[in-house]
Amino acid sequence: SWRPRLPALKAQLVLGRDLLVRAAVLQLAFAAAAGVVARSGTAELGAHQVALQLWLFLALVLDAYAIAAQTLVGSALGARRPDDARHTAARVVRWGLGTGVVIAVLLLVLRPVVPPLFTDDPAVLAQADVVWWFLALMQPLAGVVFALDGVLMGAGDAAFLRTVTLASAALGFVPLSLLSGWLDWGLPGVWTGLTLFIVLRLVAVGRRVRGSAWLGETVRT
Repeated sequence: SWRPRLPALKAQLVLGRDLLVRAAVLQLAFAAAAGVVARSGTAELGAHQVALQLWLFLALVLDAYAIAAQTLVGSALGARRPDDARHTAARVVRWGLGTGVVIAVLLLVLRPVVPPLFTDDPAVLAQADVVWWFLALMQPLAGVVFALDGVLMGAGDAAFLRTVTLASAALGFVPLSLLSGWLDWGLPGVWTGLTLFIVLRLVAVGRRVRGSAWLGETVRT
């Protein structure tokens, strides 16, 4: 039928709202962190931007598992096969963790090589050395978080992801970034805040997937 299905349209609008709110919170949190770093100095801001752009690029790489998980989990739950959905969740977590570990090792090994590709400023390179450890060691955690994001997205649990992102930014990333500005902690403080943001999300989505609420009505089969 060509007739619009209002319940389906409403569901898509609600999903779009949750995704938009989640994306807006992320952008505001990153903007606040950049503002704090900018007050620390030009070299710090340069190093922060180099590391952040690499972090965002690697997030897209690791998100490949999330995209696959969305499709596979959505298909499994649509066919009322919750066991398949759980199997997919476990599998993408292993792949996300493994890939995150590989990326972390590569970043540490290539630490003398990669930052100079972006700048030859000695001050910026010195600050990049400080933030590089955060960037590298965060990758295994991020690999698991992004994979589980895809699992919950495939299950239509966008409202939960929105709430978790809001809470993790409000309780971890933003306060610690602002505190870093007040206490002059500089880049280490801001990137500790970003790490805490990932850790809080990891705990929340990990507990969610271990439960059954994300499986919806299929748990009754």
